[in-house]
Amino acid sequence: MAISVRILASGTGWRISDVVCDHGPRDRAFTEEHAETTIAAVMEGSFQYRTQAGSAVLVPGALLLGDAGSCFECGHEHAQGDRCLAFHFTPALFESIAAGVPGVRKARFSRASMPPASALIGLLAEAEVARDERDRAALEELATRLAGAVLTITGEHVTSDRRPSARDERRITMAVRRIEAQADEHLGLNALAREAAMSPYHFLRTFWQVTGMTPHQYVLHRRLHRAAQRLRASADPISMIAFEAGFNDLATFNRRFRRLIGMTPSAFRAAGA
Repeated sequence: MAISVRILASGTGWRISDVVCDHGPRDRAFTEEHAETTIAAVMEGSFQYRTQAGSAVLVPGALLLGDAGSCFECGHEHAQGDRCLAFHFTPALFESIAAGVPGVRKARFSRASMPPASALIGLLAEAEVARDERDRAALEELATRLAGAVLTITGEHVTSDRRPSARDERRITMAVRRIEAQADEHLGLNALAREAAMSPYHFLRTFWQVTGMTPHQYVLHRRLHRAAQRLRASADPISMIAFEAGFNDLATFNRRFRRLIGMTPSAFRAAGA
C-alpha cells in the first residue's frame, strides 16, 4: 500500500507530478489538504474523490479539481489503484493565468471535478506524451493550457472574441524574433511571457491567435526546420545536428523529426542526396 509521487517538472509557482497509487478496497480513505491549486488528470484506474464542493468517481480522462487550502478525501472503494498527472499552481500564479482567460471572474473552482471531455482529449494526450518523454518545456506550457481550458469550461465568464491589440501583436512579434534568434536554447512559456510583460495564459492565447501555434510548437517547428536544412546542406553527424538544434537526446530528435516531416532524419538526408 503506497503512493508514489515523481516530480516531472517545476518552476516558479508551478509543479507537475506523476502520481501512482496502489490503494484498494481494503485500505481506508485518506484525508488531506490541497497545499496549492490542483488539477489532476486521471490517466489510469479510478477512485472516489470528495470535497466540500462535491464528490465524484474519477475515471480515466476525468479531472480532479482542488483549491489551495481545501480539504479532500480519496478512496478506492470499488477497485485498486490509479495513476494521475497532477498540475499544482500557487494561488498567485493561478490567479495570473485566470486573469488572461477572457471574461473569467474568479480563480476558484465551482465544482470538485470534471468528467471526461472530448475538448480535452488532445491536450491530455499531449500531456501523457510529454510525461513519458520528460519534456519540461512542453509540460510547462501544457500546465497553463490545461488551467486555461478548465477555467474556460467551469468558470463564471463572459465570452469575448477580441482580436489582439496592436500592442499585443508587437509583443508577440518580439517573442517570435527572440525564438528565431535562440531556438536552440530553453525557452519556457513563463519566461517568454515575463519578457513580453504578459500573463502566461494571455501570452499563450495571443501567441496562438497571431501565429497559429503555441510557443512550444513554434520552438519545435523552428528547431526541426533548421535541422532539416543542415541535414540537406551538410555532412555533419545527425547527433551533432540534433544537439546543436536544442534537442537533449538523439531518440527524441528522431521521433519528433519523423512525426513532423514523415521520415527519419537519415532517410530525409538520403532523399536529398
